[in-house]
Amino acid sequence: MDLDRKKDMKNKITVLTLCTMLFALCLPASAQQPAKVPRIGYVSGSGDPSNPGPLWEAFRQGLRELGYTEGKNVLVEYRYAEGNQDRIASLVTELVQLEVDVIVVASSLGVRAAKQATKTIPVVMVTSVDPVATGLVDSLARPGGNITGLTRLTGELRGKRLELLKEVIPRMARVGVLVEASTTGLAPPFKDYEAAASVINIQLQSLDVRGPNPDFEKAFQAAAKARVSALITVNASLLNRYPKRIADLAIKYQLPSMYEASYFVEAGGLMSYSSNEAANFKRAAYYVDKILKGAKPAGLPVEQPMKFELAINLKTATRIGLTIPQSVLYRADKVIR
Repeated sequence: MDLDRKKDMKNKITVLTLCTMLFALCLPASAQQPAKVPRIGYVSGSGDPSNPGPLWEAFRQGLRELGYTEGKNVLVEYRYAEGNQDRIASLVTELVQLEVDVIVVASSLGVRAAKQATKTIPVVMVTSVDPVATGLVDSLARPGGNITGLTRLTGELRGKRLELLKEVIPRMARVGVLVEASTTGLAPPFKDYEAAASVINIQLQSLDVRGPNPDFEKAFQAAAKARVSALITVNASLLNRYPKRIADLAIKYQLPSMYEASYFVEAGGLMSYSSNEAANFKRAAYYVDKILKGAKPAGLPVEQPMKFELAINLKTATRIGLTIPQSVLYRADKVIR
């Protein structure tokens, strides 16, 4: 009898052991079921596959710091307009058709294209315009719809840039504004600068260039002919592709130059006054992370810069024979010596 009980107990233990082993074997199989890897669509207005630009890398760094590794737990569909604004809308549409989980776009044209192309795919913008005034979102605190992100308020700083140039060049009377030519007359950024210039009694000269192969030399020749005292380069997809070429020509023509992004100064431009561009694009990754984890764009407030940065390239100042006043240098956040 005792022998039978022992056999019965042994059989039960054997069965229990087999069940435990089978259960353990099932766990890895279940765990290995491929989870859905989120896809991000990223539209660059000025970059191309061989030269995506520093802002693209800032976004990627933001993703890495949040624990994302491309090709493993996130996929990024990159699309490049290569400075051709006419391509941006089609690139956005392409990403919508791919049904990516979120779209990141920097140009206001791209944000507007996304707004028209989809009401459901979340869109993270890094825009230079006022998104409320331009109708991209309902309000900064509660954007509504499927769009949120950051505004750099580039346009709102145009008067300040002119004032800084005036401090550096007190006798400045005429400023050239390098813009991407518009098919509808004067480019909007030029009109905005014109309004700011009238307040401090400065005349402006529009210097238009067209893609895909902009003739910058011709624009600078026009600046010399018009006897402008300084140059401002606006933020535009086409112009943002050529920071070094523009900076080099400004030095060649001995023109003090002001820009709407600091990477122009790093490329040899004289001055810039803007929000921190790299920090903005890095911050865009934060919005992407929130959305991928379930947050709705409608409830994510649009951020605007807490401070603006003045960058000055003293090497360039020396090359064009210009002395930057100490009163301006003291306010600089970044000085290249």
